Amino acid sequence: MLLPDPHIAAVWLLVLLALWLFAQDRVAHESAALGFLIVVLLVVHFFPLPADVASLSTGQILARLGHPALVTIVALVILARGLESTGAFARLFEALGRLWQRHPGAGLPAMLLVAGLLSAVLSNAAVVVMIMPALIGIALQQQLRPSRLLMPIGFAVLIGGMATAIGASTNLVALALAADLGAPPIGIAELAWPVAIVGLLALLYLWLLAPRLLPERNAPLGDTAPRVFAAVLRIDEASNAAGLTLPAVRALTDNQLRVDRVQRGENLFVAKLPSLVIQPGDRLHVRDLPERLKRFERALGATLATELPGDAATAPQQDAIQGQQLAEIVVTRGALLHQSTLGETRFASRFGLLPLALHRARAEAPGEPVADIANTVLRAGDVILVQGSRQALERVRRSGDALVLDGTMDLPRTHRAPRALAVFTLVVLFAASGWLPLAACAVGGVALMLATRCLAWRDLPQALSARLILTVAAGLTLALLLERSGAAAALAAALVPALASWPPALVLAVFMGVLLLITTVTANVIVAAVGVSVAVPLALVLGAPVQAYVLAALFGASLSFMRPGGYQSNLLLLSTGGYRRGDFARVGTPLALLLWLAFSGLLALRYGLLDPPG
Repeated sequence: MLLPDPHIAAVWLLVLLALWLFAQDRVAHESAALGFLIVVLLVVHFFPLPADVASLSTGQILARLGHPALVTIVALVILARGLESTGAFARLFEALGRLWQRHPGAGLPAMLLVAGLLSAVLSNAAVVVMIMPALIGIALQQQLRPSRLLMPIGFAVLIGGMATAIGASTNLVALALAADLGAPPIGIAELAWPVAIVGLLALLYLWLLAPRLLPERNAPLGDTAPRVFAAVLRIDEASNAAGLTLPAVRALTDNQLRVDRVQRGENLFVAKLPSLVIQPGDRLHVRDLPERLKRFERALGATLATELPGDAATAPQQDAIQGQQLAEIVVTRGALLHQSTLGETRFASRFGLLPLALHRARAEAPGEPVADIANTVLRAGDVILVQGSRQALERVRRSGDALVLDGTMDLPRTHRAPRALAVFTLVVLFAASGWLPLAACAVGGVALMLATRCLAWRDLPQALSARLILTVAAGLTLALLLERSGAAAALAAALVPALASWPPALVLAVFMGVLLLITTVTANVIVAAVGVSVAVPLALVLGAPVQAYVLAALFGASLSFMRPGGYQSNLLLLSTGGYRRGDFARVGTPLALLLWLAFSGLLALRYGLLDPPG
């Protein structure tokens, strides 16, 4: 019988529970991870392993929250935030934008290559967040659909992240667990060379085929730029327009102002007759480009702003009025503003930004006016014109609640960017040299970021992700259960009779293929933890190179291209590019199969698995 021991059976039930929980799109990963950890703590407490099997306590499980792999991941995420906040790669992205303008045919392959290289040393989500504004700007300038660019670049980021231990949390978890299980160390060369070869094949696919497989989606940024905004100009006692007729008011703007409606009081709209005299308290509903709206505001001495009922915090609004930065913010699916109103979300007090005008992505009728900006239910793709400080706009961008465009789309460039790059370079060099453990290098890098003021202490909580921390902790806990209970070793021993007669290369390919299938429906970190836990004992009982199976587990768990929930960066692409879930399957399935075949063949060639068993 495959699993005669009840404790082993219980562990595999817990594994299935974890895989099921992380496959539920309606359950947040952090909630699934926390729930799973609580279940494991209760099971271990009330049903401990027999003393003759292994010792496993609740304290050992909680200690996984301090595992060196998790500490390293958290430190690397903070380092990436330091690079992001200082705009360390702003010049690089600007140069790529200029290249795209001058040589459109070379723009996409250059961006694919840079995205892959950056993700080899930075987390996938960090690279996507940094590169996305540049891509959106390029799409607007080149009059391209962002949906044709975002997914290929995002997939290039995922592939590049496989190349090094620090490129993705999946890599760190897999390699750390392999070391815990006594596997021979895997150096950077053993990771990088297969990814470099396979990455070139993938780059050709993403450059030449992927954009053709993607339909043109009406993404949040897919409409015409520059955008025309609906806005309200409030007239007060000191306004130049107070007491003037409507034609005289238009004359103040060289007759460029177009007034849709004149609102007097809460619900009264007066006729736009030539004899109409504008009074203090009137609100002029207008539509125009952002720069022209600000010009009209100055010419009329009016106030271009949205009143947010229920938003009692006026100080942030006043601070925003004094700011000099205009920006456009796109509402994305599932974010704070989606299917809500500016008033309900307390937008001004939450972000310290003053909403000035609104552009509807899909108007019910051509030229649809927006009667009440503050109480208009926002849809995905709506664009809000806001005014405020660069710091406030940066907070919105970091929060993930909306996408900041146009004037603020470039990463902030500060004099601390060279320091941040220098610190990160030192971390990579020390880690690659082996002089210090990776965890020590990463934590030391965070300390240097703080010492050089590339980061402030208040920035650290914003950099941390409960989703990432709890998911990695759940994966490490699963691996501990599989090892201590003997469940992974029992499964490996049970598979030997069936696999002994197979060609070694086929066994490796099937093992990676099974993980590929599993990672299409659940979290890749969880799949990597289970995969490595099985890979090491399976390689030992088959007499195969352990490194080959560890790498097969790492790569197999990382080929999560076929659904948006596979990676956090995929979710960013889903909302920003206006994609549907089927788009990931259409483009990601051929890519995953290509990488599976290529990785299987390269690993079999490298580790001598192409010869039939003797």
